[in-house]
Amino acid sequence: MTTQTTTAPPPEAALAGDTRKRIFAILGASSGNLVEWFDFYVYSFCAIYFAPAFFPKGDSTTQLLNTAGVFAAGFLMRPVGGWLFGRIADKHGRRTSMMISVLMMCGGSLMIAFMPTYAMIGTAAPFLLLVARLFQGLSVGGEYGTSATYMSEVAPKNNRGFFASFQYVTLIGGQLLAVLTLVIMQQTLSTEELRSWGWRVPFVLGALAAVIALYLRKSLTETASDETRKKKEAGTFAGLWKHKRAFFTVVGFTAGGSLMFYTFTTYMQKYLVNTAGMNPKTASAVMTGALFVYMVLQPAFGALSDKIGRRNMMLIFGVFGTLCTLPILHFLKDVSDPYAAFGLAVLALAIVSFYTSISGLIKAEMFPPEVRALCVGLSYAVGNAIFGGSAEFVALSFKSAGMESVFYWYVTAMCLIALVIAFRMPDPSKVGFLKDEH
Repeated sequence: MTTQTTTAPPPEAALAGDTRKRIFAILGASSGNLVEWFDFYVYSFCAIYFAPAFFPKGDSTTQLLNTAGVFAAGFLMRPVGGWLFGRIADKHGRRTSMMISVLMMCGGSLMIAFMPTYAMIGTAAPFLLLVARLFQGLSVGGEYGTSATYMSEVAPKNNRGFFASFQYVTLIGGQLLAVLTLVIMQQTLSTEELRSWGWRVPFVLGALAAVIALYLRKSLTETASDETRKKKEAGTFAGLWKHKRAFFTVVGFTAGGSLMFYTFTTYMQKYLVNTAGMNPKTASAVMTGALFVYMVLQPAFGALSDKIGRRNMMLIFGVFGTLCTLPILHFLKDVSDPYAAFGLAVLALAIVSFYTSISGLIKAEMFPPEVRALCVGLSYAVGNAIFGGSAEFVALSFKSAGMESVFYWYVTAMCLIALVIAFRMPDPSKVGFLKDEH
């Protein structure tokens, strides 16, 4: 009598052919993404109310500049987070990395929610606020690469673009949810209540939502096999360096894509107010509507990439970004009709969608599984921190120097660089590392 031995299937095989399990996995991964970005951006939206509690000296502008400086510090932590959590994901599994990142974001939000003010503990208050934001910046820096890798690996082979696009659906959704939370609070609480204690509420809500996301992620199926995680080069710079051309390619097109993304999302509201002279409430309504349309567009553009290929998507982004950025910003400069502003903003965001809908997937397709999370997370974080995170600062600097139009050319030039890079690269959806997986 002979005994037949069987080998256990790789982790991704447990999901093969089961669309419902794959959809649950996408929802579990993207839920944490939603929470992470809600927590990260609620700081920016609520800063006007809590700035005096941590930076009481000086006028309101000085207080907001101080809080903006702390916000910027979070961006500087992203490359560190991309490296740290990418290494964890490649060495110990995507699920483990995603659980740690959302747990860290929860901790940072709780710190801010219950943090003593300057009046209570003096200069220790702004220092602790900085520590909390660095904690959150580290978490967000690691979240992108790991969740992009996981969602790309778990998505059905022929519909990867569609399913992976939900990363930006939840990223944009996190921003919209943060705005909506603030609007509801503004309608139900007085300004005094918001400044006294109301600003703490969104951080508590974010921490509670993170606990739910943690629970959902705990039940996710791991996509990195034991064989991959045990490879010598897994999660190492030595392994990354073997794919340095792909790494710098990603940094290059991320620079243009992230710069255009932040120009037409986080900076655009200020642009409509400071440059076009639009009423702040009207500008907020315009951008809230535009961001909602932008969020809804992502799955459609992701599905389009499954038909025409990721390289063609990047080429279209590069062409239209290069040709249309300057005229769109020029027309928005003199816009007075909110509907016209809405249409121009949606047009710009539709162009950006050719990049954002496939942003995580096209990166994941360019690297092998043993260094995929590290390469995706770190390359994105570097390009995003240097060019995306600085978009508002660069734009305002040119404006204060009386050379605002130079910023238009700067964004255009970066889109042109992305176009050149896309033209020189092969199509990852056809020759990339993910093409033969499950």
